[in-house]
Amino acid sequence: MKNLILIGMPGCGKSTIGKLAAMKLGIPFVDVDEYIENKYDAKVSEIFEKKGEKFFRDLESTCIKELSEKTDLVISTGGGSVLREENMINLKANGVIMFIDRSPEDIISDVDIASRPLLAQGSERIYTLYNERINLYTKYCDHHITNNSSIDTVVNTLLLQYIVKK
Repeated sequence: MKNLILIGMPGCGKSTIGKLAAMKLGIPFVDVDEYIENKYDAKVSEIFEKKGEKFFRDLESTCIKELSEKTDLVISTGGGSVLREENMINLKANGVIMFIDRSPEDIISDVDIASRPLLAQGSERIYTLYNERINLYTKYCDHHITNNSSIDTVVNTLLLQYIVKK
């Protein structure tokens, strides 16, 4: 079975939605950021702080390639994974890519911005990132899901689209 890949902004709900979808499908859930942290024994925020974004993106691409070669996974990517076309090519080769879209206002209203390296500069940064990335999210996705209702509704919509696309 093809992997179910979730892309979208930090705080859009990828991990929460991904865990529920994986549970309903009876397959493992993998968060790419957690995968990186476990593999390299370092927090994403530490990697950003000590080595910089480019170094982190290199690690992210390596891990995405590894995960994309597996099957039967729900994979939640980091918000910036779309910045490298190679990541999307690797993920699409064995997966169905779903863009979880959530408004910047909703993200700001309930996400701990301080725990997100690229948002540490303040909540207004979310608008900049959204505007920079929205075209990439829509370009690479197989289906666009708006996260503006209950989690159960979003998960059920996602699963219906996944079953149709796989």
